Amino acid sequence: MNDASKYEEPARLLKALAHPTRLCIVAGLLNDSCNVNKMKECLNLPQSTVSQQLAILRNQGIVDGVRHGTEVFYKVANEKVKDIVKVLLDDEEIVFK
Repeated sequence: MNDASKYEEPARLLKALAHPTRLCIVAGLLNDSCNVNKMKECLNLPQSTVSQQLAILRNQGIVDGVRHGTEVFYKVANEKVKDIVKVLLDDEEIVFK
């Protein structure tokens, strides 16, 4: 283990995903973009909680948002994360409906 620095990015991504709400958000965004209002309804959480979790995911480069008028639609921005979440959830599809 001469070069521990190569483990920093994967560890950072795993740390960001290591929260049930954040993992659920990412899983729900794997195949489609979604806004905060729809996420909060599906997750049955306050808007502030969803926004806080999205901020953590954004800061780690896991999701990004695109503004459409007054709404921001989020999507998974990191292909490695998509693969990780699919493996963790056995390719189970989760969709915000």
